[in-house]
Amino acid sequence: MTSKHIGSCMKSGKGKPRAYYPIFLKIDGKKCVVVGGGKVALRKVRMLLECGAKVTVISPTMHQDLVPLVLDKAIRLIERDFEPGDLDGAVIVIAATDAEEINRSIAHEAKKQGILVNVADDPRKSDYIVPSFLRHGDLTIAVSTSGVSPAFARKIRTKLEKSFGEEYATLLSIIGEVRSTIKEKGIIVGEEAWQEALDLDTLISLVEAGQREKAKTLLLSKLKIYQRGHQFRR
Repeated sequence: MTSKHIGSCMKSGKGKPRAYYPIFLKIDGKKCVVVGGGKVALRKVRMLLECGAKVTVISPTMHQDLVPLVLDKAIRLIERDFEPGDLDGAVIVIAATDAEEINRSIAHEAKKQGILVNVADDPRKSDYIVPSFLRHGDLTIAVSTSGVSPAFARKIRTKLEKSFGEEYATLLSIIGEVRSTIKEKGIIVGEEAWQEALDLDTLISLVEAGQREKAKTLLLSKLKIYQRGHQFRR
């Protein structure tokens, strides 16, 4: 492949930036810094805490709903303006102040240290953007418009919420149990077998009817049947 072809693959169109790399980041127990103390910062802090992050908030003022988190020592508060060195040891940084110049300074400092930074409402200065998502248990479905229209992403997410409820989290739990069972028995099941066995309509109907064990038994039997047929064909 020539450099010309590589260049064309790296852009989605003339003058447009490269596509975002979709990723789920494990931040449990890791330092994450939020600079800002308003509503946006509050929302970001709550999301980080849900993922187990060690959150540091830097702001001379803070939203009233951040106060209980400080008192409960759920977050660390540095009650002053941002200063160079505040980002040391951080895995990700969120610039959520209402001052563009300060946000620019935060982004510059983060990039200098090789830390991923998100500047609220400014994807151009951000290394990553946060998608609109719905979560049920271990199931997370994310939607992104690459920063073009967060409102549109939320609209799509709202539509998805009507189709993917708690029953899908229950089914995912069942799938996890089945995976553990076949691994313990030393059975190797490929991706194709799983795709054939995951009859979502039937399995979800069983889950919704409260027939959890029947759904589990059905899935396991389908995998075994597929595996036997595959071995026979070979």
